[in-house]
Amino acid sequence: MPSSLHSYYYQIFRSLLVSAREKSGLTQVQIAERLGKPQSFISKYERGERRLDFPEFIELANVLGIDVIDFVGCYQSAITQATMQKTRSTRKL
Repeated sequence: MPSSLHSYYYQIFRSLLVSAREKSGLTQVQIAERLGKPQSFISKYERGERRLDFPEFIELANVLGIDVIDFVGCYQSAITQATMQKTRSTRKL
């Protein structure tokens, strides 16, 4: 079993975070400055080298200007969609 850092669900989470950053128009450097962290902090969680914990996620959401409830809803939708696609592909076999 893959570690939770490399699980498919965590990949979806990371992908949504990257999309939110890009949508915000902020660079990794700008976000890092606002969080008081090095740019490598942003890069590492975006690439899956570092896990982002919940308090860090909340702080990041504030910097990105995203609503946590909306983000969680998007995450749940993405998980549901991925699960449905996996089920469909399994049925075809």
